Amino acid sequence: MYTVGIDLGGTNIAIGICDEDLNIIAKASIPTDKSCGGEGVVAGMAALTKQLMRKNKIDISQIEYVGMALPGSIDSELGIIEYSNNLPFENFPICDEFRKRFNVEKIYIENDANAAALAEALCGVARGVRTSVMITLGTGVGGGVIIDGKIFKGGVNSAGAELGHTVIKAGGRLCTCGRRGCFEAYSSATGLITSTVEMMKELEAKGIPSRLFEIAQRDGKVSAKTAFEAKSMGDEAGTKLVNEYISDLAVGITNMVNIFQPEVLSIGGGVSNAGSELLIPLAKIVDREQYARNNPKKHLLAIAALKNDAGIIGAAGLGRQFYDGKKQR
Repeated sequence: MYTVGIDLGGTNIAIGICDEDLNIIAKASIPTDKSCGGEGVVAGMAALTKQLMRKNKIDISQIEYVGMALPGSIDSELGIIEYSNNLPFENFPICDEFRKRFNVEKIYIENDANAAALAEALCGVARGVRTSVMITLGTGVGGGVIIDGKIFKGGVNSAGAELGHTVIKAGGRLCTCGRRGCFEAYSSATGLITSTVEMMKELEAKGIPSRLFEIAQRDGKVSAKTAFEAKSMGDEAGTKLVNEYISDLAVGITNMVNIFQPEVLSIGGGVSNAGSELLIPLAKIVDREQYARNNPKKHLLAIAALKNDAGIIGAAGLGRQFYDGKKQR
């Protein structure tokens, strides 16, 4: 038997077929076509799934269930996407719509960050532990919490673990959620880009040279990599940016450690590609600042292992955390 994992993003749809151990045996992706609304997106998902099955000679009878990692607010009980700001979904019955095009009984859906956290718990760096937290540093700061092997969703609105929208600087930078000073506003890739642009404007106004300008000109843009690369070249402004970024990131992560005391806290998303340059100084601050710093039992702070496959594996593994069958739609 196989499971299908669908990772739906605002740019691409990635689909994988996984074996019983959640190894991806085949995968494919297509651009997300939003021009035909939610129904068009679902049609693309179903068509790609069928194509992948035909190519690998897998029959529908061999599919145990389909799991979906979806952006936005998800009601897994009702099988709907309540809202997604980057896709044409509002109270959209995605399970029913998918089933019209793909004849499978069991469909599980979950927020994409929660699914990625589950993937790390099932197959990644948090495998074998009971409590773990994952954050993703991308366009925003996504978050997922696993407690006793199950996704923590909270008691109201299925909106628990919105870790990126906890405040780390009261009255600070305006976040897309409408609050000021959110973790996401400073520690996402977008936040780092904003800080870098602000720094470059300040340097330009003062006539101070910096490698930041050279890197941005070469790449044709300012990215989350710009500051890290400038720092690696010994640039003073780049070093200051990275140090401030890591300091802000440490505030948010220390909060998560103090709240959940996870055995493993993993970091994914584009910024995590900085690897040890990010992780080593970050771990030193978190170890120093966390409440249980004098306890000999320590959490593991690590770079997430599954990278771009986390959404597929997490979606394909959603049925693994529900043993009574009540959560599928």
